Amino acid sequence: MFSNLRRLIFKLDPETAHDLAIKSLKFNFVPNIFKSKNYDKLFETEIFNKIIDNPIGMAAGFDKNAEIYNQLFKLGFGFVEVGTITPLRQYGNPKPRVFRLVEDEALINRLGFNNHGAENISKRIKMNPKTGLLGINIGPNKDTKNRLEDYLVGLRAFHNLADYVTINISSPNTENLRNFHDQSKLDQLLNEIKKEKKNLTSKIPIVLKIAPDINDVEIEKISDVLMSNSIEAVIISNTSDVLRERLKNIQKHQKGGLSGKPIEDKSNLLINKFYKKLKNKIKIIGVGGVDSGLSAYNKFLSGAELIQLYTGMVFKGPNIVNSIKDDLHDLLLKDGVKNFREIIGNKT
Repeated sequence: MFSNLRRLIFKLDPETAHDLAIKSLKFNFVPNIFKSKNYDKLFETEIFNKIIDNPIGMAAGFDKNAEIYNQLFKLGFGFVEVGTITPLRQYGNPKPRVFRLVEDEALINRLGFNNHGAENISKRIKMNPKTGLLGINIGPNKDTKNRLEDYLVGLRAFHNLADYVTINISSPNTENLRNFHDQSKLDQLLNEIKKEKKNLTSKIPIVLKIAPDINDVEIEKISDVLMSNSIEAVIISNTSDVLRERLKNIQKHQKGGLSGKPIEDKSNLLINKFYKKLKNKIKIIGVGGVDSGLSAYNKFLSGAELIQLYTGMVFKGPNIVNSIKDDLHDLLLKDGVKNFREIIGNKT
């Protein structure tokens, strides 16, 4: 059914199509045929001391304003991350700011943290109790005078509403945000987060979302900072502002972050490098090009304990979780494993 709808949806501007998808889920216009299939022990896992049915998560960026996380759980996602949320409401960058590269199964976006703001979104979450594992992704306002303080504002707003909070330092669409990948700046940021957690007497797990466009020296330094600050998990990775040379679509040179199939291999390589460095001390959530059982399988082999997707659903439709689980089920049974966790990090 989605293949027929896709032709109509893809005639719309990508941001308009996304808004329509949010409204459809919000008002339950999506048929119940997408209801998640029965529990399968092959996919059960634990994250942040909680058991979830499967390791497939919705990445931040889809449900920016925390409007449909419970509907996403109904589509089968094992966990959902909302945001990025800034302290104050902001429009983001001028439109057009999302580009669909159909031939490449990719998106380029330069949205710029458009969202309703922490106060508005925290009220919405309080009114709609979560029915699954919920992560909240936070970042600074574009025009803030103190980016570090903005992260602390986000932590204060959501530490008692989320199952984990993600510190987003990796969007290419907020000028100089990626400067936080610098070892000293990152250490200062995570130290302040740790202090604020203590002030709040909060045990909320902290996750860091990093950029894909980093080198081996930076991997080494970031890993050291993560371990010294007792970060619980790292999301690898956000969108890329490079990797344009092999793209086919005419819009490939649009400014913004590239997501989808073209960043899959780069993401897997980065995951594997961090996996070897972190040595199971910090969980890895793998993102980038996940749209099938095989792509999920390769993320786990590279070292990811959980995975997230967004662009994959744009191209494959709302039944993507069940589709991934069906394919992955067959691949895992072929390996003779009882749970997907047995293959994590087994890349040769």
